Amino acid sequence: MDQLLADKYKLLKEVWGYTTFREGQENVIDRVLATKDSLVIMPTGGGKSLCYQLPALMMDGMTIVISPLIALMNDQVAALKSAGVQVAALHSNMTKSEQIDVDTQLQKSQIKLLYISPERINSTGFTDYLAKFQISLIAIDEAHCVSVWGNDFRPDYVMLHKVRDRFTSVPFIALTATADAATQLDITKQLHLQEPEIFISSFERKNITTESRPAEQKYRQTVEFLQKTENQSGIIYCLSRNETEKLSAKLVSAGFNCAYYHAGMSPVERSKVQKEFQEDKVRFICATIAFGMGIDKSNIRWVIHYAMPKNLEGYYQEIGRSGRDGSPARALLFYSWGDYIMLKRFIDDSQATEEYKTVQYAKLDRMWEYASANECRTNLVLNYFGEYRTKPCRHCDNCIHPPKSKDATVIAQKALSAIIRCNENVTINTLIDVLRGSYRAEIREAGLDKIKTFGAGKDISYINWKIYITQLINQGYIRIDYTDGFKLKATPLTKLVLFEGVSVQLVDISMTDLEIEKTTPHRKKQKLHEGLMLKLREWRSEMATKQQVPAYVIFSDQVFENIVAKKPLIKTDLLNIEGIGKVKYEKYGDTLLAIIRGYMSEQVEVKNVKGQTYIETFNLLQKGLNPKQIAKQREITEATVYGHIAYLYSNDEYVDILAYVTHEEITAVNNAWLKCSKQMALAPIAEYMEAPLEFHKMRLALAYIVKELNK
Repeated sequence: MDQLLADKYKLLKEVWGYTTFREGQENVIDRVLATKDSLVIMPTGGGKSLCYQLPALMMDGMTIVISPLIALMNDQVAALKSAGVQVAALHSNMTKSEQIDVDTQLQKSQIKLLYISPERINSTGFTDYLAKFQISLIAIDEAHCVSVWGNDFRPDYVMLHKVRDRFTSVPFIALTATADAATQLDITKQLHLQEPEIFISSFERKNITTESRPAEQKYRQTVEFLQKTENQSGIIYCLSRNETEKLSAKLVSAGFNCAYYHAGMSPVERSKVQKEFQEDKVRFICATIAFGMGIDKSNIRWVIHYAMPKNLEGYYQEIGRSGRDGSPARALLFYSWGDYIMLKRFIDDSQATEEYKTVQYAKLDRMWEYASANECRTNLVLNYFGEYRTKPCRHCDNCIHPPKSKDATVIAQKALSAIIRCNENVTINTLIDVLRGSYRAEIREAGLDKIKTFGAGKDISYINWKIYITQLINQGYIRIDYTDGFKLKATPLTKLVLFEGVSVQLVDISMTDLEIEKTTPHRKKQKLHEGLMLKLREWRSEMATKQQVPAYVIFSDQVFENIVAKKPLIKTDLLNIEGIGKVKYEKYGDTLLAIIRGYMSEQVEVKNVKGQTYIETFNLLQKGLNPKQIAKQREITEATVYGHIAYLYSNDEYVDILAYVTHEEITAVNNAWLKCSKQMALAPIAEYMEAPLEFHKMRLALAYIVKELNK
């Protein structure tokens, strides 16, 4: 067991560069290693893929990963290859020669992880083909696609139970980002999982600040948001293909670097946009939900929903495409009754069963509740997914700036009275026009400018009236009649407000931008941070273009944040950075150090950076200066210079230590070191030396001895 634990952590560091697991990962990995079935519900960005990738490297044989997302499949293959893992993919977008190459690798047992599309694994005879190889694990990603209760049902996934039945002795792990209780049970049933343990990680995404706003003047609000997010990557989700194109064109004309993406584009066009976005050549995308499911871009900092999504599962998956690296991100949602009506009509017009429609109506209602909520939005989501909590999350708009309610009885009476005086024959927009005293033709032709409440609310803005009326609908004082052109009608509660003295509390929702408290770093420090980050990103972009892979495959922004925070100048310090594994260290370590050292050497005002004094000595050694000359130039003692040489050698820097200490001297020090029970202090070693030796040579000899032992 101790060896198993050591192997897990060794692989975690060597391949992925991390020293600790994220919440929930280790328990799932242990279950997989015990060859038992599992269902894993873990939010986007929570580290689901590691739950099968790491066991795959520890188990004999090959792991099969079934994924419906070819773009994501290719990205994960590229990332794993970059980390030195034997991995390949099989799907319909590959050429015949590429497929033959994969088959050759399979025959030679050169693949540890094989990603396969559901269509391919369901094709005739393919499971028989796979049965020729030693299969250690089968992972089914995006497992919610198997369930009609999920938010992305796919018929191909229903067939996957045949794979489970074909490989009865192989452990299965099904994974998804969002699944309520009904979906979880359906997944285990549809996939024929054998006594699976269900692992549910917290759905809370603490690094994402969520905000919901009424969709009034949403273009203006979007532009203001984009101006404040500067050059950060993001996605704007739209309801229709046409809207993605129109919004993108409008924003491009306003000077923003963006593009659009939807399923109606040709594969070549979609691929081009996706590639440019991944390589940071396009700042953000206006897209339908067809975009994003195959994106593993780690530095997306924000997501805007330009219209309300159809359910919380989809919404939560989509905002999870931001902040995947754990750094702060923002999610802004615009909502309106128009969105609700359109989404409801989509359900009405679908060819689905009545049972399915009923479920979708309920999910849409919950989405509306979330969008228009005045309490903690995170708790609403957590409760929806069965993770019940009441304490505030502190990272949604309602927690950061709690909305204040006020006695709005008079406001409610004006709206309710106007509805009745208009014979319950007006929509929301027309009602607002009546209350604000609009003389447009439709109002005058219907005689609505003659009623008593005409203009009674001209002191309240159009936007605020929309907010108040929406709240009155939510509280049951008004209902919308969908069968009568979405006209507003009275309810049994209406007369209580108008005639029986019942008071109404409404929330004042400001339209100001959400302010997030954060500490502002010292300007010089911030400038240093930004400058080094820019250098690293420029290098990464060059490497990504050269290797034809997404930028994050080289290194994520989070790794660069870790580098900038620590500013490692020594090899071992760089290797200790979270996110830098052995393979990437060997591949890119020298280049990264050259960038960091070069940049830091230019910063005349920066002092006392860890390792800086050693690097100054190292640079002078590289120029051919001897220790005596270095001591004189740097105004330090010669003994200090030798101490630097010993430190540099111990930390894998290219120093010829044998130029300063002989093999005979090393042997003498080694004998004395053994006699004093391998004490690391120089004084005890000196007592056992047969012949006196300068302390600086003893230090150099000890550095050589210890490093040889560590090999």
